[in-house]
Amino acid sequence: MGLRPRSVRGSRHVKAAVIAEPGTIEIRTVPDPAPGPAEVVVRPAAVGICGTDLHINRGEFAPAFPIVPGHEFAGEIVAVGAAVDGLRVGDRVAVDPSLYCGYCYYCKRNRGNQCDNWGAIGVTVSGGAAQYVAAPMANCFKLPPHLSSSDAALIEPLSCAVRGFDVLPRAMADSYLIYGSGTMGLMMLELAKRAGAATVSVVDLNPQRLETARLLGCTAAVTSADELDAPRGWDVVIDCTGAEAAIRDAFRRVGKGGTFLQFGVADYDARLEIEPYEIYRREITVTGSMAVLNSFDRAGELMAAGVLRPDVFISHRFPLDSYAEALGQFEAGVGRKILVEPGG
Repeated sequence: MGLRPRSVRGSRHVKAAVIAEPGTIEIRTVPDPAPGPAEVVVRPAAVGICGTDLHINRGEFAPAFPIVPGHEFAGEIVAVGAAVDGLRVGDRVAVDPSLYCGYCYYCKRNRGNQCDNWGAIGVTVSGGAAQYVAAPMANCFKLPPHLSSSDAALIEPLSCAVRGFDVLPRAMADSYLIYGSGTMGLMMLELAKRAGAATVSVVDLNPQRLETARLLGCTAAVTSADELDAPRGWDVVIDCTGAEAAIRDAFRRVGKGGTFLQFGVADYDARLEIEPYEIYRREITVTGSMAVLNSFDRAGELMAAGVLRPDVFISHRFPLDSYAEALGQFEAGVGRKILVEPGG
């Protein structure tokens, strides 16, 4: 399928949100992307704001600046490369941002999220906070007719949550304790309910977010785990905050034979003091989950099946020109999933 013209052809440059340097966000023009042989060009309907975007804006992930952010996005294909098969102009897709080399030690062992040359759209190369963005054909999940392109921006964070559940040694009737009821905590809540959990309790300091957790049917929503009656602790404890104090508290709530999952993105300098003897004595499993691994299409199928309610998960939508405002609102902890809509 050879190169096709875009349905809407713009100038040689397109508008994008650009992190020019740490702490500096500008709306400027960038080169209009053209697809490589096995790539497509997508016109994003929406791009989600994520904690990773905050880390990039702070300079903590050290990408090459300037960078167009936006790794959670979905939209319409407007151009395809000569070697693209199975996709065409007009198809609506969600895009897995993961970029693996395919030849390093970890890629050869099907651990692409640990790739020695790991990259991601919106992290190491230009992302979806733009009028157009290029993406590999293989990274595209074709959307069913009933799922809106804008709501489908939720698929990428959901794929991270699915990956998190992949590393858990789950059992029916497990008790779950989730720290954080932002987007990721709420997604973990929804997946735990469907994974056979007996109870799913949520801890957060934000009363509005706790109210959303209650709306979604958690067992309990509290500001401290001390409010809960669980003398044996919990079978599964998941941190979705990345906050050092929350992680410290969460770790001590794991029951005998239980599992602690570090899912939230912590600062590089965060530290946790542990007692190795207690890990040994109580047979605690400590594990982590990083980004996406063979989980994007499964997240797309779950999204298509209605596992998430977009009307609950998405709280705010901003135009592209207000990207800095959207990021600031996310940093302030206002709302749930915040979307930027480059075409709106």
